[in-house]
Amino acid sequence: MTFTKPQTLKSISEIIGAKMIGDENFPVLGTNEIHRVKSGEIVFVNHPKYYDKALNSAATIILIDKEVDCPPGKALLVSDDPFRDFNKINTHFTKITNFGETLHELEVGERTQIHSSVVIGNNVKIGNDCIIFPNVVIGDRTVIGDNVIIQSNTVLGGDAFYYRKLEGNYDRLISVGNVIIENNVQIGNGCTIDRGVTDSTIIGEGSVLDNQIQIGHDTVIGKRCLIASQTGIAGCCNIEDEVTIWGQVGMASGVRIESGTVLLAKCGANRDLKKGVYFGQLAEEFKQYLRKDITLRDLSKSK
Repeated sequence: MTFTKPQTLKSISEIIGAKMIGDENFPVLGTNEIHRVKSGEIVFVNHPKYYDKALNSAATIILIDKEVDCPPGKALLVSDDPFRDFNKINTHFTKITNFGETLHELEVGERTQIHSSVVIGNNVKIGNDCIIFPNVVIGDRTVIGDNVIIQSNTVLGGDAFYYRKLEGNYDRLISVGNVIIENNVQIGNGCTIDRGVTDSTIIGEGSVLDNQIQIGHDTVIGKRCLIASQTGIAGCCNIEDEVTIWGQVGMASGVRIESGTVLLAKCGANRDLKKGVYFGQLAEEFKQYLRKDITLRDLSKSK
């Protein structure tokens, strides 16, 4: 999330009541998750296991639960609960309405058709020549390009599935990001595309999604990808251009799939994959999978 105007380390520390380490005028441009964080942004960390990753990330402000040595050129905000205070910062700068308050600022392009049953949140932009079918839900801050088709019962911009366990219950990280649908995208019936926690979930130009597909927060789908029904893609994945994903594929969080890759039906992508054709519960190169299968069948016949 980028602030509408730059803040300072001091102003952010006052919002959350945290100790600051660094120049009080140190510039703060926004917040972000570790997977997407950029210079000038805050990232939070609340476990020693991830201290080094956060401190050495592109983030220049680290919201942390313990005072540690501050890397050169960076600043710290020391909090007893960084998860809570990350939510506090985000909701201070982003109004959460959950469709309970209409502020709209809706922009709709020329020749776009929107069914009367469609529910649209605030600060939404929809381009030219789009067709949006009945019962679609479009959450706050969603951006839709030109010539986009969204079939019935699809939800764009639901909350991210991002929780921690706190005192026996689950505590949610509040989503203040958005969804961006680029030009010439087609989305089938009953799809759910979660908005980013602090950044954008993006569906790239010319991509086509079948029915009943789940795409998690902050995931980026490249251009001209083809995704078949019942595919589940976790948060923070990076799927490059012209990837084909067949039915019931499952993808773990943070996975990168190289351009031109094909994932065959029911494939499980649990790691980064180079360009190729993959199959199997733990994705294997398809020819290797077939060779292994033939070997196992030959062994069974020899008994």
